[in-house]
Amino acid sequence: MKSSPPPLPPFLTMLLFIFLFLFPTIITSISPPLPPTSSPSSPSTSTLDPNQLKALQSLNIPTSKDPCIQPSFHNVTLCDSSKPFSHLISLTLSNCLTYTSLSYNALKSLSTLQSFHLLNCPIAPIHFPPQLTSSLISFTCISSLHKISGVWLSRLANLTDLTVSNVPIKASGPYVFLAHMKKLKTLTISNANLTGFLPKYIHSNLTQIDFSSNKLKGNIPSSITMLDSLENLNLSSNGFKGEIPSSLGDLISLKNISLASNSFSGSIPDSLSAIPGLVHMDLSSNQLNGTIPKFLSEMKNLKYLNLANNNLHGVVPFNLSFIKKLTMFKVVGNSNLCYNHSVLSSKLKLEIAPCDKYGKPMSPPPAKNSFADDISDSDYSGDDDDDSIHKREQHHGPNKFVLGVAIALSSIVFLIVFLILCSKCCR
Repeated sequence: MKSSPPPLPPFLTMLLFIFLFLFPTIITSISPPLPPTSSPSSPSTSTLDPNQLKALQSLNIPTSKDPCIQPSFHNVTLCDSSKPFSHLISLTLSNCLTYTSLSYNALKSLSTLQSFHLLNCPIAPIHFPPQLTSSLISFTCISSLHKISGVWLSRLANLTDLTVSNVPIKASGPYVFLAHMKKLKTLTISNANLTGFLPKYIHSNLTQIDFSSNKLKGNIPSSITMLDSLENLNLSSNGFKGEIPSSLGDLISLKNISLASNSFSGSIPDSLSAIPGLVHMDLSSNQLNGTIPKFLSEMKNLKYLNLANNNLHGVVPFNLSFIKKLTMFKVVGNSNLCYNHSVLSSKLKLEIAPCDKYGKPMSPPPAKNSFADDISDSDYSGDDDDDSIHKREQHHGPNKFVLGVAIALSSIVFLIVFLILCSKCCR
């Protein structure tokens, strides 16, 4: 039988324990450190073209993350998928700092942009390099730049979408730049101090025209009826005059029309009834006369109708069901207009007078206090009448009860007094 090996001396056991404990620490300390892994979000790993990244940095746009990773910082950038480096195709600058400067060289590096949007960037006017003007298909300038010239806009010949708002445009009229924009689909030039006349010829690709709050004048040209795809037309708050052309009825795709706050005269053309999908019609604050056409009540999609502040006369030709279908209906400010009080209720608050038997506005009626008069002014719905009468009966009920109690008490007092007098007489 084999004997077990003799135990190690105590000091050797201690040395072995110390060696095993310290060995990993020693190995770690003498091994070279591993290089730090680079963060995928650092600028050095950006997939964006280095020249464009440098241009963004010069514009003080945050680039702590890859500008081509979506969603980008405040969604200001959008890139294509080209290799080995991506390129910017959309850039939005908003709430720019006062010292923001769009240098020509930086914009030249960004010549791959297709969409460029300036929102609240009141910076000095900029000069686009030719490469950028030819690549842009969408340009937005809202409360940005100090001014824009029509000639400068005309260079953006490949635009399909143009929006300029709250920025003065120096041009003799819209034709200066529209004549060069043959691909334009949506056009918004609002509150831009734009003068002149609407061009006699407008390219037929347009689906939206918004010239609101400018200083345009003259008539609506008949050429506008060639825009078969036009869905939104806003010419409000200008100096247009003359009659509303009946040819507007040819705009069969129109959904929204606003001619408010101009000097249009004449009657509302019947041809508007030919527009099947019209939803919004604002003809307020003009000098329109004549009666309100009854065909408006047959327009099934109409939801917004504003005819306020004109010279319309006659009887409102609508029933209660049509008016309740509308989300907005205004006829106030037409002093010769009235409503048939046997068809429409005064509770609609149309702010016009009811008609007399001759179809003319009545003078405001005197205050009514009698019960019969109150009933005559109630709504013309049968349910409403029943409810109102029931409420009035409930209101007058307590007065009759009090009157009955008073009569009964008076009778009792009279009887007591009569008995006392009789007893004295009998003595």
